[in-house]
Amino acid sequence: MTLKEIVTKARTVRRFKENMPITLQTLRELVDLARLAPCGANKQALRYYLVTQPSLRERVFTTLGWAAYLTDWVGPAEGERPTAYIIQVEEAVNACLRPVDPGFAAQNIILGAAEKGLGSCLIDNVQRKDLAEVLGLPTEWRVVYVIALGVPAETVEIRPIDSLHGIKYWREGMVHCVPKHTLDEVIYEEA
Repeated sequence: MTLKEIVTKARTVRRFKENMPITLQTLRELVDLARLAPCGANKQALRYYLVTQPSLRERVFTTLGWAAYLTDWVGPAEGERPTAYIIQVEEAVNACLRPVDPGFAAQNIILGAAEKGLGSCLIDNVQRKDLAEVLGLPTEWRVVYVIALGVPAETVEIRPIDSLHGIKYWREGMVHCVPKHTLDEVIYEEA
């Protein structure tokens, strides 16, 4: 795949094939991509909590919010939940440069997951205190972002922005529709 094909494929997925697990080795390979991301002052402050164990996945799931624009949907049903999580954490006294460092690292994970045929969802709607307790993090550590992962159970399509939906994504059965501006719309000026 070309980089553009991977980027296009790396859309947010919120429904997964829960019967198709992801190995810790795969998560380690994705975190290896994250550690190579640029970071401010080369601090390398982010650390990663890898979750594949089913009972811990269930507890992590309860701390997450899933899709603000889909107001009638509370998140993936049983059988459609992520089979793994990569949770970015940091020590408060050695915090990363936000939002750049976690964003670069998360993008590397998301692109690597897409290359492997996996879907991902970067989640910022996290009950961080509750999740820190679930993970048993020491009080001086905090959750930055959660990346949910799994084999996609839905198709994601990029659509033109229209007057009905604007920038809000929507569903058509098992197709998650994501409106995007055209290239000409995002170029401010060509000089």
